[in-house]
Amino acid sequence: MPAPEAAAGQFMVKRRRSYETGHRPKFLAVVDGSEESGKAIRFAARRCARVGAAIVLLGVATPPEHETWLGVGEMMQAEARAEAEKRLEAAAAAVRSLAGLEPEKLVRIGNKADELIRLIEEDEDISLLVLAAGTGREGPGPLVSALAGKSSASFPIPVAIVPGHLEDEEIDALA
Repeated sequence: MPAPEAAAGQFMVKRRRSYETGHRPKFLAVVDGSEESGKAIRFAARRCARVGAAIVLLGVATPPEHETWLGVGEMMQAEARAEAEKRLEAAAAAVRSLAGLEPEKLVRIGNKADELIRLIEEDEDISLLVLAAGTGREGPGPLVSALAGKSSASFPIPVAIVPGHLEDEEIDALA
């Protein structure tokens, strides 16, 4: 398993099991509840249905910044996990409706980029990461920006970035 500095571009490069005969590839989509995230989930669901892949939905809950006394930190972490699970269930319902697939749903606690990289390293059947690009003035989003930088050349799997401004019909045609 890579250390957290893997987010800075130091990935373990190895042959993925998803490319071997007999292994069903998985597409991974990050669920954050944004409209753009919904676009990426739509693309991943439609593409999985077309190519016979499975879909994994990842929700990452951010832990509280400060561990406080009397169990408040644990309560805040439980609330963050419950919110991530709620977003995942809504995304899973969309996948079922769009593609007739039952997604694998995972919740992780921690930094989004670190947890994403850890999951990809742990599950060798994940063969494509589908991310949404933000449409706001602040840019495409921190995760897309981080992966498009220096680490893109050594990232362990292909990354599909779905522009957040696309209409559903355009996404369906591309998938």
